[in-house]
Amino acid sequence: MALLQQRKQELISEYQIHETDTGSADLQVAMLSERINRLSLHLRSNKKDHASRMGLMKMIGTRKRLLSYIQKQDEKRYRALIAKLGIRG
Repeated sequence: MALLQQRKQELISEYQIHETDTGSADLQVAMLSERINRLSLHLRSNKKDHASRMGLMKMIGTRKRLLSYIQKQDEKRYRALIAKLGIRG
């Protein structure tokens, strides 16, 4: 479930911190969230796809670790990011 190049560029332009940013933690969380959402839709219609489910769990764990890192660095940036992505209540 790779992201299309056009969608990837949209995410980069929306979440980049500076002009040449292509891999900051904020951007990685945004891309992982997009992939998680797409894979969740796939798994709703393909309930027995256990290999993809394991991949989904790995991506969720990676996103959780990145969010924890952002929270330790800057609580305000963390709150803004989760509000923008709508991933926590």
